[in-house]
Amino acid sequence: MLKRNSASADPCRPRAASRGFTLLEVMVALVVLSIGLLGILKLEASAVASTAIASQRSLVALEAASLAASMHVNRGYWNSADPAGAAITVTGTTVSVAGAFAPNLATSIGAPPTCTSTTTPCSVTDMAAYDLGQWALALNSILLNHNYTALINCGITSPQSCNITITWSENTVAMNTTEASAQVSNPNAAFANPSYTLYVEP
Repeated sequence: MLKRNSASADPCRPRAASRGFTLLEVMVALVVLSIGLLGILKLEASAVASTAIASQRSLVALEAASLAASMHVNRGYWNSADPAGAAITVTGTTVSVAGAFAPNLATSIGAPPTCTSTTTPCSVTDMAAYDLGQWALALNSILLNHNYTALINCGITSPQSCNITITWSENTVAMNTTEASAQVSNPNAAFANPSYTLYVEP
């Protein structure tokens, strides 16, 4: 009577064990790969958000520089006594002058000039009001829905100098679970309020 060899009774058993172990390795590799891809997607979202924020900040700086250039061109007004001590506010497309300072400019802003005629030039005060109105339109197109405010504060000493300050809100991206939890508990934490200030001597 022949005796069965237990080692060779089931020749498929080692292969089956080998296949199962390989499948387990593949599953672990897929889990690790999925975690890595999720991290890459998070970094990608953060990079896109950072690029958008950097682009917006650059545009704000360019707009401040454009107003400064207009002030340099119109030295006849900005070096006069009228804007001394003035606090000019731009909110949306509205330009306003606080207090009793810059009365001539406040009058021109109240009746906005066009200053586009080639035959009848504007006065320096009307040109300043026109420049501020056009600047408000340009700034509004960039920072629309960003809850922004622009302030032009001029000093009272000679030579005349002004500070252009723009403050706005921008979305932030949570980089970790702590920041995400803070944004959930405090919705205002999802917004930052950067500001840009430019010093000008017209």
